[in-house]
Amino acid sequence: MYRGVNHMSRIGTSPVVVPGTIKVTLLGGMVTVAGPKGEAVFGLPGDVTIGEESEGVWRVMLKKGGDAALHGFMRAQFANAVIGVGTGWSRTLELAGVGYRAAMTGENLVLTVGFSHPVTVVPPKGIMISVSEGKIMVSGVNKQIVGQVAANIRAIKKPEPYKGKGIKYEGEYIRKKAGKAAKAVGATSGGAK
Repeated sequence: MYRGVNHMSRIGTSPVVVPGTIKVTLLGGMVTVAGPKGEAVFGLPGDVTIGEESEGVWRVMLKKGGDAALHGFMRAQFANAVIGVGTGWSRTLELAGVGYRAAMTGENLVLTVGFSHPVTVVPPKGIMISVSEGKIMVSGVNKQIVGQVAANIRAIKKPEPYKGKGIKYEGEYIRKKAGKAAKAVGATSGGAK
């Protein structure tokens, strides 16, 4: 049953536990979350507030008549910022293909992935890229930017469905298609009766 815009968000109502190593500062509609890995800053819309409920337990509150979807989004953003500055976010990519290589030149990633020239990826501010044993690790404080940078690197050479060559996420399953040769063999063996 739809209850209108005044119903509460289930994600928004759950508390956010902030460890002692992380400091949260509220100043004029801006939230700053600082921890061992760095600092995250984001703005609060007018109908959402954040407050400390008890020692280390924070809650995101929605003013009466506010948007429940925005409530859940702001709570998720706050929780992601706490995790980001505490332990950090990371995505790992794998190279699959003969002669495909990844190397670091300073802070930039240089990819050799079957093009006539190497491709250089310059990470945005606050993002670290590292390479070890054919794996590319993208890490940082902001979950959204880490995910976007990883997606941009994967888009340089997406895994193709015939041999699975390309850049893929760690653990990503590539559904392979049968090529023309496999189809032709199946057609001749079936028609030889």
